[in-house]
Amino acid sequence: MMDENKQVNNTSQQLGEPTEVKQAMMSDSPAQINSNESGSEVTEQVAAQTNIPGDTAFTLEDGVAAAQKAEVDTAAMAELTQQNESLKAQLDERSTQYMRIAADFENYRKRTQKEKEDLEVLSKRNTIMEVLPVVDNFERARSHLKPQTDGEMTIHKSYQGVYKQLVDCLKRLGVSPMRPEGLEFDPNLHEAVMREPTDEQPEGTVLEELVRGYFLGDRVLRHAMVKVAAPKQDASPAQENQSSQANS
Repeated sequence: MMDENKQVNNTSQQLGEPTEVKQAMMSDSPAQINSNESGSEVTEQVAAQTNIPGDTAFTLEDGVAAAQKAEVDTAAMAELTQQNESLKAQLDERSTQYMRIAADFENYRKRTQKEKEDLEVLSKRNTIMEVLPVVDNFERARSHLKPQTDGEMTIHKSYQGVYKQLVDCLKRLGVSPMRPEGLEFDPNLHEAVMREPTDEQPEGTVLEELVRGYFLGDRVLRHAMVKVAAPKQDASPAQENQSSQANS
């Protein structure tokens, strides 16, 4: 082929034809055009064949990555859900503990407050119980002493003033006297030391208060020693016979 081209060129040169025209005519030959077109089609097919496996591989990698990401997200969501449930359980436990501690503290506060009040009442009661015999002596002196002269009356008014001052102090401390005369005997308030048969009062009625009783607030500070009415016993038959014989 190369020999033919050389011969053509030599012939052209001998005939005096331009070499460029010859080359242009040779380049425009149908065989060369077809070969160029077929070469471009082959190149496009090769490129197409080359690109298809690349796109397919990229799609598979994306699918695998998406599946792996979904699995990771699912595992992370499950872990977060488990942590949330664990935190809720801990919160419920702490809330229960707090409520239990608050209830225990409230019970402790009430118990200590009651113990404090009981201790105050007990200390006050013990102190007042030491003073009550002095009040009793003042009352006995007032009932037995009868002042006759001006000097005796002055002394009487003097200790009666002290007695009144002492009673006022006891009132301020919450001490109040009992008034049981004429009431029904109550073992929670009274202590019966004497019984007197009588028809004037029903049985069990308090006739006289021998030692005064006192309240401290709403509690009994000291029971009152009282004399209680008892039913009057009828005379026995032997006593009636003796009285009739004496009359005859």
